[in-house]
Amino acid sequence: MTQPLGDREKVVSKLPAELQRNLKVRSAQHGIDIQHAVEAGITAWRGLGSNLPSVDTAGARSFSTWLPDGQWDAFRADCAARGVSIVQGLSQSVTLWLEKNPAPAVVRPRFPRRIVVCNQKGGVGKTSITAGLGEAMAEDSDRLHLMRISKYFAAFLDGEGDALDYEELPGPGLKVLLVDFDPQTHLTKQLGHAPIPIDPQRDSLSKHMAGEAVGPLADMIVPVETEDGRFGDRLHLLPACTDAFLLDVKLSSVRAREAALERALQPVEADYDVIVVDCPPSLGLSMDAAAYYGRRRPEEEPGNSGILVVVQAEDSSADAYDLLTGQIEDLRRDMALELDYLGIVVNQYDGRRGIIATTSLQGWIDIKDPRVVGVIGDLKEQKEAVRVKEPLLAYAPNCDQAVGMRALAREIS
Repeated sequence: MTQPLGDREKVVSKLPAELQRNLKVRSAQHGIDIQHAVEAGITAWRGLGSNLPSVDTAGARSFSTWLPDGQWDAFRADCAARGVSIVQGLSQSVTLWLEKNPAPAVVRPRFPRRIVVCNQKGGVGKTSITAGLGEAMAEDSDRLHLMRISKYFAAFLDGEGDALDYEELPGPGLKVLLVDFDPQTHLTKQLGHAPIPIDPQRDSLSKHMAGEAVGPLADMIVPVETEDGRFGDRLHLLPACTDAFLLDVKLSSVRAREAALERALQPVEADYDVIVVDCPPSLGLSMDAAAYYGRRRPEEEPGNSGILVVVQAEDSSADAYDLLTGQIEDLRRDMALELDYLGIVVNQYDGRRGIIATTSLQGWIDIKDPRVVGVIGDLKEQKEAVRVKEPLLAYAPNCDQAVGMRALAREIS
């Protein structure tokens, strides 16, 4: 069946479900429309000198697309001349296109990205942003994930949050290490793992930073696993230990203490594309070490690594932001660091709270440098995921917060 639309016509046939899924994913991976992939496949199939092996079309279901005017009629005639059904010819065409256009390799950064998630004010949701950002970066590149494609945070101000466009895109497929650098151990617990106990026989990140460890840091790293295999073996966690409450005291006597976190994590950096550090609500020596770790290294491009500031749309966040940026500026000046801001994330936003929320959000957007790179709503799914100790993007992969995390990951990429 055909229906004209300008220089294209809608065609309806059947295609096996697995081929439809592969076609949808692969065309998205290559950034082209399904209709153009099918057009190219049919063109290539018609140019062959002989038939391809038969494709199993059992269970084929309805499939429609738009093709150049006249291509479908010519294709049907070729199918009849070659003695194959329309469904078989179309299945062979799609299979041919898939073979000619293999999945592209995951684009990996030249240097491991080091993202330092911070704010000395507690309760702003640094941990949920750390987890959600890491999860979004580790999602499977051979699956499609729901994504909001517009500058969604601006639409909150206009009350048009439900009118934005969505699409499904492949995951980045990066290998990610989440580092729980907070002695409160929230990130570790939220992802279903136990904190490392304080034990003279057990290593911790603090011991590695203080030069007291006896084994490799890699031995402490654990995988973040889900039933659906969404992250494969790409998402790992370095659990926290409550001995980090004493870290500032230990660091006060450590040589080159600003580089202590870097010395601890450097042995595992080559194993990861992205390392996301969940910082404690502190402006002490541990924060100095975290900020130093996020500095731009020689030959590293601007914006590859740096500071991601998490705030809320309320007045006290502005005071805390000033204190944090003051510390960052001191480090930049005193140590001559090239330390980039990756942006501001306004977390737990709810426009129903009225003028305080909306004007505060506008105030963050008006800063411009660093700019707002994400607004994450205050919704129940994040709280539920924490309660059941599951990653948000596995617990509720299509909720608004999950969609926002994916948009954030792409905004700072």
